[in-house]
Amino acid sequence: MEIRKHWPLYLLCLPALVFVLIFSYGPMVGLVMAFQDYKPWLGMTGSRWIGLDNFERIFQYEEATQAIVNTLIIAVIKIVVGIIVPIVMAILLNEIRLAGLKKSIQTLVYLPHFLSWVTIAGIMIDILGLDGGINRIITGWFGSEPIFFLGDPNLFRPTVIVSDLWKNFGFGMIVYLATIAGIDPSFYEASEIDGANRWQQIWHVTLPSMLPMIIVIATLSLGGILDAGFDQIFNLYNPLVYSTGDIIDTYVYRSSLLNGQYGFGTAVGLFKSGISLILIVISYRIAYKFANYKIF
Repeated sequence: MEIRKHWPLYLLCLPALVFVLIFSYGPMVGLVMAFQDYKPWLGMTGSRWIGLDNFERIFQYEEATQAIVNTLIIAVIKIVVGIIVPIVMAILLNEIRLAGLKKSIQTLVYLPHFLSWVTIAGIMIDILGLDGGINRIITGWFGSEPIFFLGDPNLFRPTVIVSDLWKNFGFGMIVYLATIAGIDPSFYEASEIDGANRWQQIWHVTLPSMLPMIIVIATLSLGGILDAGFDQIFNLYNPLVYSTGDIIDTYVYRSSLLNGQYGFGTAVGLFKSGISLILIVISYRIAYKFANYKIF
């Protein structure tokens, strides 16, 4: 009865549903490869069944274990700084009273989000390469040895985290600016009557009012704790930084598509997806409990 009454709306949803079924659920048939010694020329029906052997190999290979560790380190730091910096910048930007200056800053910090990682990687290579702009300044002005930002394992993670922050913090700031805009002005008026200065108003009015949204975003970010950003890492890393820069997604790409270990690569990807699903469920439960956030 409900479908018959609102059939035009369901019809509008049909193309999106078909798209999801074909490109999201259809490929899940291939997950059976995670339990096989998959050979392309034999197919999924002819490849030998090996059960959980591929999953056991995840923790036997040093490269796989290191990729998991690298993913956790990079993803956790990205999540933490990706929450703190937008909050701070939103509060500071909200304190600017010149409308023109405020809009100009907003535009400048939003723009990097709309650039692809291919474009940003090219810019970073030009700037941070051994013959890039920064190293020309280091060698020409200061007479020091050039720094291999993208080839030094100790510098690769900070470079990745800072570049990700530069690209995305402006867009993440939008949510917090909208939250600040929705705060009742009478709260500030009451605090001003009580003698609170601007910093005290931020601490006792702005931040507490933003807290529910901060909790929601922080908890929902848990679902991406195993997602360190394939596009970014793939366009920036090289064999010299595998020890600190290789993540689960890039390891799956190399082990399956380049080395032909399709079953093992599928197992690693399925392992990551399973953990992410559990974390997403937990994060939604936490968001509902502490911030009354729910989708349905």
